[in-house]
Amino acid sequence: MPPPVSPSGVMDRPDGYGVVSRSLHWLMAALLAWQFTSAAVRQLLPETPIEAFFWSTHTSLGFLLLILVLLRGVWALVNLGRRPDSGLLAGLGHLVLYLLMIAIPTLGILRAYARGRGYSPFGIPVFSPRDQEIEPLVEVANAWHGLLGWTLLALIVGHVGMAFLHRRADGRRVLTHMTKGS
Repeated sequence: MPPPVSPSGVMDRPDGYGVVSRSLHWLMAALLAWQFTSAAVRQLLPETPIEAFFWSTHTSLGFLLLILVLLRGVWALVNLGRRPDSGLLAGLGHLVLYLLMIAIPTLGILRAYARGRGYSPFGIPVFSPRDQEIEPLVEVANAWHGLLGWTLLALIVGHVGMAFLHRRADGRRVLTHMTKGS
């Protein structure tokens, strides 16, 4: 039986992220990988069983990601004074990642609303179908959802690259903040 997590292991610390931050980070990383796979498969293999398999989860997982990023943002604010110092540029990069992770699913939900189709991620009704489409909102959401999504992917690739390359002044890899917590 694993030892119980101490309160200090739950909260973030200057030398690493706590179990909640790390769990949210890696869960979201896995869900984002699935989302990008579903979007790529939709582009590369349209109207195939593979596309149907991946794409059938896209809107529900997008909604889940929106909830998780909001929870993660609240958790980050709770831990603001305890978190590892990432520096100004990395901090701005993280802020952009958070903003995109909020904007992209919000645009997806806006598009569903504007199309009048209704929206029920995981079978939970968020809003009902309507008779009328709101074409200007559909156009805005169509123009930005995918573009920002692929921009997010590019920034995530940069984020991962920097996590592997960056080292602290003591020579320790910054990646250990999110893998080991210290």
